[in-house]
Amino acid sequence: MLASEADLQLAEVNLAKAKIVSPIDGVILTRSVNPGATVAASLSAPILFTIAGDLKKMELQVDVDEADVGHIAVGQKAKFTVDAYPDRTFPAEIEQIRFASEVVNNVVTYKAVLSVDNADLLLRPGMTATADVTVEAVKDTLMVPNAALRYAPAQAERRGRGIFGLFGPPRQRRDSGPALTGAERRVWVLRDGRPTPVVIQVGSSDGQFTQVVSGDIKEHDALVTDATLRTN
Repeated sequence: MLASEADLQLAEVNLAKAKIVSPIDGVILTRSVNPGATVAASLSAPILFTIAGDLKKMELQVDVDEADVGHIAVGQKAKFTVDAYPDRTFPAEIEQIRFASEVVNNVVTYKAVLSVDNADLLLRPGMTATADVTVEAVKDTLMVPNAALRYAPAQAERRGRGIFGLFGPPRQRRDSGPALTGAERRVWVLRDGRPTPVVIQVGSSDGQFTQVVSGDIKEHDALVTDATLRTN
């Protein structure tokens, strides 16, 4: 009788081990076994299922170039797009910046982990994304295109009469003023039909436009960004 009870207990224990229970609430991403398949014990445990936790809260891993990693910080806002929804932008926030570097094609990058709200379940694990991080926000400010900061009349005159040929005598040279220091930049503004140099103090830039901190320019001023050649 005792032997039978021991056999029963052993059978119940083995039966309990045959039941596979998920350790978390989540979603099954992949299943590597089918009903009726035999799972053999080995030194390395076989992968039966790949499961994910709450897909309403996801993370995005972004590779940040070493030249830019000094400009980002935990808590900064970001936005990203995915190929599945090219016309939609998703918000995110930097949650972690890892110290370990990765080198791909001689380019050093650092991994930044962004937290993403996926309440509508549009995003799926494994999607590729392109992200932009807001390192600084400036509101209600005057901005100029970076092309206006790069423009120099001497370059136009070496190529030809350029835009000066439209407003003055041929080959006329203009004094561009004293040397610039610090955050000073020179732009050329069309005033009374003639290009006039104006020195401004610049601030933040997004790569296309730059903030004007001070200077004798105002909204709707016409800036010279390039020269147009005129042939006779």
